[in-house]
Amino acid sequence: MARPRALFDMRRGEGVTLAALVLFGLALFVFPLGLLLRVGLSEGGVPGLGPLVDALGSRSVQRAAWNSLESSAVSALVATLIGTVLALVMGLTDVRRKGVWVFLLLLPMMIPPQVTAIAWVQALGPGSPVLTTLGIAPPAGSPHPLHTPFGVMLLLTVQHMPLVFLVVLAALKSLPREMVEAARIAGARPVRLLRRILLPLLAPTLVAGFMLAFVSALGNFGIQAILGIPARYTTLPVLIWRRLSSFGPSVLTDMAVIAIILAAVACLAIAVQMWLARRMRAQVTGPPQPPLQIMLGRGRPLVAGALFVYVAATLLLPLAALTATALVRTYGLPLTPDTMTLSNFAEILFRQASTLRAFLNSTLTAGAAAAVLAGVSVLIAYFLGRAAWLPRRVGTAFATLADLGYAIPGLVISVAFILAFIRPLPVIGLSLYNTLGIIFLAYLTAFLSIALKPVTAAFGQLDPALDDAARVSGARFGQRIRRIFGPLLAPAAASGAILMFLTAYNEVTVSALLWSTGNETIGTTIFNYEDGGYTTLAAAMSCITVLATVGLMLALDRAGRHLPSGVVPWRL
Repeated sequence: MARPRALFDMRRGEGVTLAALVLFGLALFVFPLGLLLRVGLSEGGVPGLGPLVDALGSRSVQRAAWNSLESSAVSALVATLIGTVLALVMGLTDVRRKGVWVFLLLLPMMIPPQVTAIAWVQALGPGSPVLTTLGIAPPAGSPHPLHTPFGVMLLLTVQHMPLVFLVVLAALKSLPREMVEAARIAGARPVRLLRRILLPLLAPTLVAGFMLAFVSALGNFGIQAILGIPARYTTLPVLIWRRLSSFGPSVLTDMAVIAIILAAVACLAIAVQMWLARRMRAQVTGPPQPPLQIMLGRGRPLVAGALFVYVAATLLLPLAALTATALVRTYGLPLTPDTMTLSNFAEILFRQASTLRAFLNSTLTAGAAAAVLAGVSVLIAYFLGRAAWLPRRVGTAFATLADLGYAIPGLVISVAFILAFIRPLPVIGLSLYNTLGIIFLAYLTAFLSIALKPVTAAFGQLDPALDDAARVSGARFGQRIRRIFGPLLAPAAASGAILMFLTAYNEVTVSALLWSTGNETIGTTIFNYEDGGYTTLAAAMSCITVLATVGLMLALDRAGRHLPSGVVPWRL
């Protein structure tokens, strides 16, 4: 009797939902990315490698590709080193106030990259209000120390170190303590313990963290544009943006070809990471246990001091400079009672229609995308956990597409959506180009993985017998989702949705090519202010954005007290 009931459900509720998910995947993943490949790999409507060969032979593309590889690889390597050290300190020692430190160390990841770049430019430049007030600013007219390839790599490291830190910290929690404790009882000192036990076990995680930082740096537009353009250090994302700005009859083809090159590098990096993970895999098992704590003793104040110096240098100093710039009348003045003003904030909050519109647009698009992906993630996780062949294959395909959408740089997705929706939709004749709708759909593609990961992890902890018991009791598909799996997965779905909202709310990489007048987002507005020379306004809007981000993270932290462990990443 169970098999006919399963077939009956598949033909009705489950079947309709499964078909809708397949259409969702085809429309938002397969069609745009497939069209990108077709346009970039065809010449005059005939498939061929001519445009790709011409692009690879172009000196500008070669230089941009090398700069992208160089900046991404160097920054990812340094981010992996720093992130691993910090994760070992947080995960294995008895340093105090771990929750606060982890929150502060993860905060740069949630601050938009264009805000990070603006804050650091204002912190270390000749016109820095902080350095000018202290009397140690570089001489007026001197080159900015960050308008160099080193500056690009430095800020990419700061921006993406939290990714590695988070990955390694999660891996440390899953390591069984017996091996480490046995080595310590046998007399192994910390350095030997690290070299012979911990690092070999963490090797696949370190590779994954490096590749995650590499791919994220590869597609980072805000830092590469704000620092790289003045330094004449052009990368592939900046080159795509410049090609769109140049217009011309072949602009779409040119962008598509460069986007394919960028996507190919990202996919190759992910493929190498997966291959290395299989080769380096060290399978260990063990029951859940309290985390290991190495007693620092007299060294604990030194470790806490080093953590404070790092947080002050990478977070507090740039944010202080950003705030000081937002409070002075003109960029370059020292912050004194005579130069201090709130007019920049008043301009942003009450006078500039474009900035108010940007806050509204970002809230609507990011919020709507987060709500949709929360529901979609529950359905995907359900089908991914089914024993039946077809639902499981569809769920697996969706998980793969979600990872691909996250791995591919946001500018590549933007180019794909421009090609897919630049013409009105068939049948209904509605055009999504130059509307918030195309940004909303691009968010669904780019950030599905962020919303899906917590839900699939939570679903994996549920007993499969729940579904079988509900079927035997006569519950239909909609009832099972609404009454059983929906409530059980709601905390994880809410966590994924909030993280996705925080990521999309401030982003600039996806919307950099998709925005238009009237459809500005927070990220593009800040970038346009800085690019247009309105530095104090860019700083004021950046301050408001940072406050909103911190407020949302604190709200998530407060809600995390009532959520299962691990749902909120910085709660230990």
